[in-house]
Amino acid sequence: MTRQVEISKFRNIGIMAHIDAGKTTTTERILFYSGYLHKMGAVDDGTAFMDYMDQEKERGITIMSAATTCMWKDYQINLIDTPGHVDFTAEVQRSLRVLDGAIALFCGVGGVEPQSETVWHQADQYHVPRIAFVNKMDRIGADFERVLGMMRTRLNAKPVAVEFPMGAEDRFEGVVDLIRMKSLRFDIETLGLEYTESEIPAAFVEKAQEYRNIMLENLADIDDSIFEKFLAGDDISESEIKAALRKGTVENKFVPVLCGSSLRNIGVQPLMNAVIDYLPSPLEIKYFPGFDVKDSEKLIERQPSDTEPFSGLAFKLITDPFIGKLTFVRIYSGSLKVGQSIQNSTADKKEKILKIMKIYANKRDEIQEAFAGDIVTIPGLKFTRTGDTLCDTNNPLLYEKINFLEPVINQAIEAKTIADQDKLNEALQKISDEDPTFRFSADSESGQTIISGVGELHLEIIVDRLNREFKVPARVGKPQVSYRESVSSSVIEESIFERQLANKNQYGHIKIEVMPSERNEGLIVENLVKKSKIPENFVTALEQGVREALNIGPNGYPMIDVKVRILETNYIQDTTTEIGCKIAASTAVKDACRKAEPIMLEPIFRVDITSPEEYVGDIIADINSRRGRVEGIESVLTMQVIKAMAPLSELFGYVTQLRSKSQGRAVYTMTFSHYEPAVIKSYY
Repeated sequence: MTRQVEISKFRNIGIMAHIDAGKTTTTERILFYSGYLHKMGAVDDGTAFMDYMDQEKERGITIMSAATTCMWKDYQINLIDTPGHVDFTAEVQRSLRVLDGAIALFCGVGGVEPQSETVWHQADQYHVPRIAFVNKMDRIGADFERVLGMMRTRLNAKPVAVEFPMGAEDRFEGVVDLIRMKSLRFDIETLGLEYTESEIPAAFVEKAQEYRNIMLENLADIDDSIFEKFLAGDDISESEIKAALRKGTVENKFVPVLCGSSLRNIGVQPLMNAVIDYLPSPLEIKYFPGFDVKDSEKLIERQPSDTEPFSGLAFKLITDPFIGKLTFVRIYSGSLKVGQSIQNSTADKKEKILKIMKIYANKRDEIQEAFAGDIVTIPGLKFTRTGDTLCDTNNPLLYEKINFLEPVINQAIEAKTIADQDKLNEALQKISDEDPTFRFSADSESGQTIISGVGELHLEIIVDRLNREFKVPARVGKPQVSYRESVSSSVIEESIFERQLANKNQYGHIKIEVMPSERNEGLIVENLVKKSKIPENFVTALEQGVREALNIGPNGYPMIDVKVRILETNYIQDTTTEIGCKIAASTAVKDACRKAEPIMLEPIFRVDITSPEEYVGDIIADINSRRGRVEGIESVLTMQVIKAMAPLSELFGYVTQLRSKSQGRAVYTMTFSHYEPAVIKSYY
């Protein structure tokens, strides 16, 4: 089988935005105009092609990122529709890790909303080139210029309008193309499939020229020929403008901005053209380098070419009731054939490729071979997890794993019958394989099964899936906070372990210093022992003992933001053992942590509340009563946005209180921010 589409004509993109900005509706239009769908679905009716889960249809939100493929003007667009709710940002993060470009959607009324900021910064983290689409220009309160201003101030972005709307709200009639200086009006009868180009109406000519000059000024900064022609007042061709826009977008110098209304079928086809014109192919982006499996300091570059050795990243897992486990893989280099054996270099295991499938949301087509740039699913991989590197068995390398949010909410769960307990554990294991932000464990003291997630909705959806998808009815307790521990002072501790275990004398000695590290630095182990004076396997045993001891603090919670320095060890040849070193290190750390004034930490969430002005006083008073602190208030049209920080323990059930205080007119979003010392006192 040969490649059907040249890699230069690939576009691997995602659609990202705040909840309810119109991502899924826009995706439906893209699939309709490309000819993949013959009828457009609607999110509100539960008929959207990309929202195929029962929970998505009922709630009208995207929960799982869905991938599909369509063709537009001989270009293959591999498209991922991502969730907008904060509880499912891991879906956005793992999608952005493997995508080459993104469409950032902004509501014409809400502008840059809290989750828009989160996903934008995730795209910054992975250096993903973006174009922006200001949606819902037909809604009351829509303001294109205000959205551009919010992109500058809140996202520190450089938006460059390549279109602007003709009117807004109920007077929104189309868009002006600033490159060709034409107005575009979309036909209602053909659902926007046809549109007419004409001269710009007199009322918009001055504004169009103003926007075009701003666009050309930005392009002059990166293209000398445009700079010279712009100063001389010469004509600049469409191809020159598009080439400069592409260069600036791919290099993340600025963000081209388009506009329209996906629900009214206005402006989506120019957006599809912009994906082709401005977003990069796999050949144009700078990939994350791989690492040598045996030497993490040595980088290995792989080019996006079919002739290179195969390499790819498993970025998502789902469980299909008929096929079993499906692994989503982005292929970075080489090709992959059915029947081929590959290496999972993360798990150091071999995998056999039994099938390869192209993805169309919840529909799949079998193919025999996939190539560099492709995004495919592979069923039946036994050892592969999210973030694992797959590669050629003779040319191994490791790509950097994906780091996800830690779970902050716990709930106790139990099957309704004893017979279902094994089925429950099996289902929880499958869900934890799929979702890296979900954990479950058995509480050794109470015997309960504890599930952990990043938000109340996150756990609610998981319990619902257990019931419907896995046919395991379960009871859950009230949500509980996932506390952490740290230390507040520095302590030096020495430990000697000398005992006979398993008929062998075990000996180990260590001297350590335990101290607090900077916030969000995690756990740091610094080894000051010279490796020339002690064999490496004993050094490893000491470090392993330290790290294991830091898993659980004096009060029984995981520890964070602690630094341990290994100061010295007494190595005696033929006497010191690895087990002795490990136990001595573990004992020293535990004793030191008890003496270093341990403190409990609780998760603090950033809360953004949008409310009519008359309820602001009551809402602020309620936030203060929840040990929260208000950090600012902004006016957005007729609404006030209250920005606050509050502990998670005080926010359970907050939605009900907020609705009662605002007669159901206020809404809020909450995002994990950091850990702070808790009100709960330590036992030590």
